Amino acid sequence: MSNSVVWSDLPPEMIETIAKKQKNGKDYVRFRGVCSNFRSSTPNIPKHLPCQLPWLMLPRGIDQDPKSKNRNFFSPDDGKIHQLSLPEDLDSNRRCGSSYGWLVILNETPSISIINPLTQAKQDLPPLSSFPNVTNFAPSDIGREYNIRTSDGDVYTCNLKEMRDSFIKKVVFSSSPSNEDVEYYALAILNQTGDLAYCKKGDKCWKFIHDANSYCEDVIYYKGCFYGVSKHGTIVKCDVNGGEAIVSFIETPRQVDGDMQYLVNWKNELLLVTRYTELEFNMDQNKLDIVYKTNEFRVFKLVLNGPKWESLSALDGWVLFLGENSSIALCASDFPGCKGDCIYYTDDFSEWNYDGAYGSHDLGVYDMENGSVEALPYYPKSLYNGRRWPPPIWFTPSLH
Repeated sequence: MSNSVVWSDLPPEMIETIAKKQKNGKDYVRFRGVCSNFRSSTPNIPKHLPCQLPWLMLPRGIDQDPKSKNRNFFSPDDGKIHQLSLPEDLDSNRRCGSSYGWLVILNETPSISIINPLTQAKQDLPPLSSFPNVTNFAPSDIGREYNIRTSDGDVYTCNLKEMRDSFIKKVVFSSSPSNEDVEYYALAILNQTGDLAYCKKGDKCWKFIHDANSYCEDVIYYKGCFYGVSKHGTIVKCDVNGGEAIVSFIETPRQVDGDMQYLVNWKNELLLVTRYTELEFNMDQNKLDIVYKTNEFRVFKLVLNGPKWESLSALDGWVLFLGENSSIALCASDFPGCKGDCIYYTDDFSEWNYDGAYGSHDLGVYDMENGSVEALPYYPKSLYNGRRWPPPIWFTPSLH
C-alpha cells in the first residue's frame, strides 16, 4: 500500500491554511500555480500578506527593443530581475506616482490610468480635463488643447505633451485600489500651481483642497487623513472623508534650508525627511550637462506637544524608500539584505526628469550612521546611462 500523498487532493481548508503561511507575494503566486484545486481553494487577491520589500522599476535599457511591452523590475530580496508586461508604460507615456502597488500613467490624452503590474488590473481616474482649473479642453486646437486658469485668474494655454509632462507632480492613494470593499481616495499634487486635488473612487472629476496650495512638496495618507508638507516643513491636514475637505494646519517651526521634503509614516509616527542636493555643470562635446546629486538627508519626527520637529540620528533599524513613490518605511530585519538606518532614494526632481533630459540618475543609499552616499548595488548603470526618461521608481509588489 502506497503512503504517497497526492497534493492536488488535499481538502480546501488545508490548502487555505497552508496558503496563509505564505508571507511572500511571489511564493503565494507559485503556490496557487500548483494545480486547479489550489487555485480554487485560495483567493486571487489575498488579504493576509504583509507589506513586501519594494522592487526597483528600471527604465528601458539602451539595448532593449523600444517597442517592447515588457519592463524589468529588480527585487532586492532575491537579487533577481523580474520581467512584467506593461504595455501602458510606453516612451510616449509618463508615470506620476507609485502607491500601494499601483502605477499612475499619463499619456497625451486627458485620460489618467492606474495599473497594478503584478495582477494586470486597471482602473481609470478622472481625466486631466476635469480638474477645476482646466477651463477648456479642445483636442482639435493643435498645440493649444488646454486652457488653464491660474490662482490670479489669468488663463494660459498648454499642449498635450506639456500637460502630460508638467501638470501633475505625483498621485498617492488612501488605500489599495484593489480592495473592492473600500472606497479609496486619490490625491494629486499639481506642479504649476502647487494645488492639491482629490477624488474618490468612481468620481468623474477632481476637487481642489482650498487653502492648501503651498503644501505641495509631498503628501501621505496618515491616520485617516491626507497630510501635506510645504517647502518650509509646515504641515496641512486634509480630511476628505466627508462631502468637502476639512483643512487644519500644524504650524511647526520653519525649516530654512533643504531642497526637497518628504513625509513618511514610521512606526505610526510622522517623519519629515529633508533632502539636500548639489549641482554640477559638465561641458561635453560643446553641450552643457547640468547634473544634480544628493549629498545628505536629515530626518525629523513630529512632536505634537509644541508642535515641533525633533531631529533623529537613527531609525531604530528601519529603512526608508523615497522618490516618486508614496514614501515607505520598513523594518530592515524583516528583509534579508536590507540595511537598517538607511534611506534608499530614487530620482524625482521633476524639473529634470522629462523627455529630452540625459545623464546619470540621482539615486542611491544614504547611511544615516556615517552620512555616506553609495550607489544602489543592483542598478546596472551601464545599461541605462544616457536614458533619463523615465527614471527608476520604487514599486511595492502587491496582490491586494
